[in-house]
Amino acid sequence: MSEPAFLDVEQSLTGRRWQRGSGETRLSEALAQRHGIPELLAEVLVNRGVGIDDCEQFLKPRLKDLMPDPSSFRDMDKAAGLIARCIAERRRLAVFGDYDVDGATSSALFMRYAEAVSGKVAAYIPDRIAEGYGPNLPALRRLAEDGNELIVTVDCGTAAFEVLDSAADEGIRVVVVDHHLAEDRLPKAAAIVNPNRLDCSGGHGNLAAVGVTFLLLVAVNRALRESGWFAERPEPNLLAMLDLVAVGTVCDVVPLTGLNRALVAQGLRVMAERRQLGLTTLGDIARLTGPPSTYHAGFLIGPRLNAGGRVGKSDLGVRLLTTEDPEEATGIAVELDRLNDERRRIEQTVLEEALTLAHRQANRAVVTVAGDGWHPGVIGIVASRVKDRTGRPAIVIARDGATGKGSGRSVKGVDLGAAVTAARQAGLLINGGGHTMAAGLTVESARIDELSAFLDDRLGESVSRAAGARALTIDGAISPAGATAALVGELERAGPYGQGNPEPRVALPDCRLVKADIVGGQHVKMVLAGKSGGRLEAIAFRIAEEPLGATLLGRARDNRPLHLAGHLRMNHWGGRQTVQLTVEDAADPR
Repeated sequence: MSEPAFLDVEQSLTGRRWQRGSGETRLSEALAQRHGIPELLAEVLVNRGVGIDDCEQFLKPRLKDLMPDPSSFRDMDKAAGLIARCIAERRRLAVFGDYDVDGATSSALFMRYAEAVSGKVAAYIPDRIAEGYGPNLPALRRLAEDGNELIVTVDCGTAAFEVLDSAADEGIRVVVVDHHLAEDRLPKAAAIVNPNRLDCSGGHGNLAAVGVTFLLLVAVNRALRESGWFAERPEPNLLAMLDLVAVGTVCDVVPLTGLNRALVAQGLRVMAERRQLGLTTLGDIARLTGPPSTYHAGFLIGPRLNAGGRVGKSDLGVRLLTTEDPEEATGIAVELDRLNDERRRIEQTVLEEALTLAHRQANRAVVTVAGDGWHPGVIGIVASRVKDRTGRPAIVIARDGATGKGSGRSVKGVDLGAAVTAARQAGLLINGGGHTMAAGLTVESARIDELSAFLDDRLGESVSRAAGARALTIDGAISPAGATAALVGELERAGPYGQGNPEPRVALPDCRLVKADIVGGQHVKMVLAGKSGGRLEAIAFRIAEEPLGATLLGRARDNRPLHLAGHLRMNHWGGRQTVQLTVEDAADPR
């Protein structure tokens, strides 16, 4: 069956232009012929820069081909030696983690490894509201007083100058394991392992903290092996712990390219084996069906692991990921699911208020909104939603009297983390930092307008460039009849998909909506029919009250055709597997 030709859309119903991917048609045809793959998969690969000779390695990413030598990281051998020595001498260790998913999985990974090699390790996750982000001196003192001779911070610490300098002066030994952007000076610490140190040139700055932690544990394992530690005890299988690495990497929205993609691909395979009690139990509570994917990690598992740190007890995620007690795992998973529902309600209230303020900032390069009484635990999610709605970087600040805690999310091509670091260096912030796509900050309430002007001035040009490039990139066109389970299976070979390796997006020209209904209160579920026959199930999430939702519902009544764009996925529901289009956009035929 021949598929429809690619269609050009100058302005969709959401105001975006649809453009073809950047790959050359002749190259995709040659790649399809050489490797015997469908043309649509070939177009997907070429659009992501995969050449004819790179195809096989891309479709089968292997860790052994992409893993760097951990020793190539600054301070890695020093950190691994300190940790290995504590384990071998049976000295107490503590891990101090961030309260997000990357921090929770990093902490759990470290604890599970340490326990597997007979290490003694405690965990400390700070309270988001009472203690805030990163290490604090009272907590470090408490851990040291409890007999922990070495404290390992994960997903935090690089910018904790005052705290770590004071801790070092008091004789508290700290190893920092982080991935956030570093400055030209570093805090005092026994070792700082961070691929984003200015003096670390290995090219692995895209790793999430859990990826850095995994490499550290590879180095620790090597040090223990060389010391003879495993002569009388089994060596742990680090690859069996990659499910934690996959979840943390996906949820921190780092690029799924190179090493990250290999880590996630292997980690999802481990996750499918249901070895990890906590992840398995939470997946069951979240009604995860079908083989685990980046969607499940990012949208089902991640938000629930995050819920404890956002609106509940910050250590719930780590406790779930380290328990071996099924009853305890079920209790924590149920609590996290309840907290996630509570988070959704709080988020919706804050989002509505934030969007009202954002609509008054049509001429700002960076949307910066602040409100009294906003829950600090949801401002990151709200910032992401505001960013999606406006197409611009967004900072959402929860004011509490004289100060405010903010969280920011950026768009492709705009380095928000560097801008926030620059604002702190300029004296505009009490604290702040992050990475390219996300940042956190603390600011005096009286200086929020000044911060907004600074960010506009610094990022205005890059935001303008990003806005000019804002378009919906289409990998290929297809008909409902051509959307088969076999094709979806072929497309999945180019995954796992995420930031840096976007999920394939297809256009379906001239579809008629046989049926369209609101489901779940805010989603629109449809049945599509093509010009040449064939039907396809489709769903559009969270758009029932948006103009696009009204259009989709209306076209089912008036029977006028629409061009649709979105992602093809397998829908596992009620024991059935069907192909489904997740609709992102629609356009009127010319």
